[in-house]
Amino acid sequence: MPNTKSAKKRWRKSLEQRDRNRAEKSKLRSIIRKAREAVRDGKIEDAQTIVRESGRMLDIAAAKGVIHTNKSSRLKSRLSHMIVAAKAKVAS
Repeated sequence: MPNTKSAKKRWRKSLEQRDRNRAEKSKLRSIIRKAREAVRDGKIEDAQTIVRESGRMLDIAAAKGVIHTNKSSRLKSRLSHMIVAAKAKVAS
């Protein structure tokens, strides 16, 4: 347990930030799951919309420091590759 006044405040703030980060990560996981499910179900147009939205959310989360910038880039890349592969599969 913190002893000083500033340490107590820092502890309170870290708990608040942890809750905020957890909520943000949960939203990210949900939207990424929705994109993957849309691709799996063959709803390419819906998936593209969701991927575009998730890209913005990932960038914002990375800017806030919720996730690492490279993780954001990696996830966006993987999602866009899934869309391209699904389009190629439909075309052939």
